[in-house]
Amino acid sequence: MGNSLWRHRDFRLLWAGDTISQFGASISMVAIPLLAATVLAATPFQMGVLTAAENAAFLLIGLPAGVWVDRMRRRGLMMTADFGRAVLLATIPIAWWLGVLTLAHVIVAVLLVGVLTVFFDVSYQSYLPSLVGRDKLVEGNSKLQASQSVAIVSGPALAGWLVQLMSAAGAVVLNAAGFLWSLLCLSRIRTREPEPEKVADPSLRRDIAEGLRFVLGNPLLRAITFCTGTSNFFSNMNTAVGVIFLVREIGVPAGGIGLIFTGFGIGGILGALSGTWWQRWFGQARTIWLSLLLTQPFLLLLPLTDAGWRVSLYWVGGVVYGYGAVVYNVAQVSFRQAICPDRLLGRMNASIRFLVWGTIPLGGLTGGALAEWVGARDTLWVAGIGGIAAVLWVLFSPLRGMRDIPMADEPASGAPSTTAS
Repeated sequence: MGNSLWRHRDFRLLWAGDTISQFGASISMVAIPLLAATVLAATPFQMGVLTAAENAAFLLIGLPAGVWVDRMRRRGLMMTADFGRAVLLATIPIAWWLGVLTLAHVIVAVLLVGVLTVFFDVSYQSYLPSLVGRDKLVEGNSKLQASQSVAIVSGPALAGWLVQLMSAAGAVVLNAAGFLWSLLCLSRIRTREPEPEKVADPSLRRDIAEGLRFVLGNPLLRAITFCTGTSNFFSNMNTAVGVIFLVREIGVPAGGIGLIFTGFGIGGILGALSGTWWQRWFGQARTIWLSLLLTQPFLLLLPLTDAGWRVSLYWVGGVVYGYGAVVYNVAQVSFRQAICPDRLLGRMNASIRFLVWGTIPLGGLTGGALAEWVGARDTLWVAGIGGIAAVLWVLFSPLRGMRDIPMADEPASGAPSTTAS
């Protein structure tokens, strides 16, 4: 326990702020689509547009954001992003209370929140190594993933209850409050962040290219990036139609939808708690592909959902999928942070986020359009099969012949050394 991050004051502050903001985000994950589907009567395609707007910023400004993060102090950027996100989300309930809320307002608000989230997330993943040290990255990421998963469990269930109690727009207030809490916690961190490296002749294009070369020139990072991007594309086809499928085709009430979506978070909690066990028994490289190979097929339970006892299939599929996703994420995110030089952390994380999160709005739009054509249930079938296929990127890569990943002092940008199984 002596060397545990439990005793690291500044990490505890980061962790506490992130936990509360994650609860708020989980509430909005249910409240905003319910607001669009019920109060604003959004069509399936409009729901797809809303899903796309939430993540389009990674595709639009993800790469330059990484350059700016590497040139600035990351904690200050995170605090600014938290304040901006709180203000933007607060405009939704205010407009609703004034009777002037429109779907366009909601879409623009979540799009701008997404822009600030780009800067926060890239700064956040780049800040952790300097805060806790590279030897504590797996522990730090596991704790942060556990908090996120607890929020995913409790947030949707709480959101369903809050929507019934105080309306969907009112529930969004808690997300804004969560960002303000995160801002407060970040402001109390004492650890001095290293001075950003000065660039004699800064060039946005050259710096972006350097980050992309680092990611795409490494066969391990390349496989992980394509796997995650493919998975995100198909999982957001699910996201775009999931609420409409459960509400309109299955007839699940708002409170029930919140309970169903707790399955993803319960699986995530179990994944965060057992992530180090996977890496100890199978090795970090094997964990990256084995976790997905064993859990992604359970996505096919989602389109099998129907009224009666078969409603539980959506929950079970969510539990197993959430479990595998978190085990995978802890392993691959810790790997990325460990092998990357500090001066490239922002660009590395931004390049990967651009590539893997850039598929999210495309998946949302595709899911919404496909649901208009073939229906929500058939769209869930397509999304499930595509999600299973995503594992092929890492299964047929150098990772399959390795037990563990290269250490920080081994080559990382060309053909890395491997540890044979």
